[in-house]
Amino acid sequence: MTIIAGDRIPDAELRTMTPDGPTVVKSADVLGTGKVVLFAVPGAFTPGCSNVHLPGFVERAGELKAKGITTIACVAVNDPFVMDAWGKAHGVGDDILMLSDGNGDFTAAMGLELDGSGFGLGKRSKRYAAIVEDGVLTSIDVDEKGIDLSTCSNVLLKL
Repeated sequence: MTIIAGDRIPDAELRTMTPDGPTVVKSADVLGTGKVVLFAVPGAFTPGCSNVHLPGFVERAGELKAKGITTIACVAVNDPFVMDAWGKAHGVGDDILMLSDGNGDFTAAMGLELDGSGFGLGKRSKRYAAIVEDGVLTSIDVDEKGIDLSTCSNVLLKL
């Protein structure tokens, strides 16, 4: 079942890169406190994700924080090394938490899996942007095709 506004964010293991290497974090710990913008991409370094989706959040991170967002997080069904390299390539710094959902467990729990097997990508995440307040989803926009509803510009309109 796909998560909807009013649902609690599922608790699943994710990974992020720290100076000590890949580190397991619980989604409830990193997304469960404060006002969070969570956006997901089908794959790091893919054209739409690299040219439009992630850069929009990087460029406008300050605007999100000015509107009360405490955490901006990006999740993808990629390994933590790829997510770290992708974040560095786009200069995310400390503005965006890059989360690896390598096995797709969080994505599956959200009900937002995308079958990219026809493109040689396997199971991935649908592209979406969500607003989470103290662990409860208050808004989610899923792009069925292209990049439209899940842009940072659209998220800013909801804040």
